[in-house]
Amino acid sequence: MLEKVRQFQVGNAVFGGPLVLIAGVCVIETETHLFRVAEELAAAAARAGLPLVFKASYDKANRTSLSSYRGPGLAAGMEMLSRLKARFGFPLLVDVHQPPDAAAVTATADILQIPAFLCRQTDLLSAAAATGKAVNVKKGQFLAPGDMAHAIEKLRAAGCERIVLTERGTTFGYHHLVNDMKALPIMRSLGWPVVFDATHSVQLPGGEGGVSGGAREYVPALARAAVGAGCDGVFLEVHDRPDRALSDSGSVFPLSELEGLLRELKAIDLAVKG
Repeated sequence: MLEKVRQFQVGNAVFGGPLVLIAGVCVIETETHLFRVAEELAAAAARAGLPLVFKASYDKANRTSLSSYRGPGLAAGMEMLSRLKARFGFPLLVDVHQPPDAAAVTATADILQIPAFLCRQTDLLSAAAATGKAVNVKKGQFLAPGDMAHAIEKLRAAGCERIVLTERGTTFGYHHLVNDMKALPIMRSLGWPVVFDATHSVQLPGGEGGVSGGAREYVPALARAAVGAGCDGVFLEVHDRPDRALSDSGSVFPLSELEGLLRELKAIDLAVKG
């Protein structure tokens, strides 16, 4: 699992080295809430000794229902994130859903994230690569891990040489995902750092009718298993009041429980990587 992969640095996070934390809000709710979560999250990561890449979405374009909350939109959302980055200084990861969005976020974002449902969209991958930023591609729930080689090929053909692959579960049956930890070494063998998305892995897509359900009680077990398997980073969406979250309320992880989990993951990573 620990074969050599391409290392690169974003802020103080070295992908392909010690464990990196990618964490933040599923979607921006309000600027006040965004800053509050960021402050608590940054403090917890610092106390646990993990470098933080802050994650946020200005738009959740793949909601189950037309009536679901999507976020403040590109212009307003990126203005908030620009102020957030200026205050806290951590590197920032944002989702992009359409090719024009890639260029629009580059002034603020350090890593562009391709959502799992869009991981085969050639134009989107090419647009993200053309920005010169690092690109994180989430493996589609419908793909075998080795199939991510094609996403890598598309990114590199467009000039991207800072790539992260993220595992977030595989479709198992109606409303259920399953995690095969073999996916982590398989994707890592493609030569790039691999992240495990512990919160989306416990989603129940569409499991609550018009919204996705989730089983957040399994987040710690899956995260510990993934770090034990040697992943390069862990992805977590967090919230101070998960049951009131406007998106993915069944799977976002409680901020109040985060630091304890991060300390466990740090210890496991040290044991695995020596």
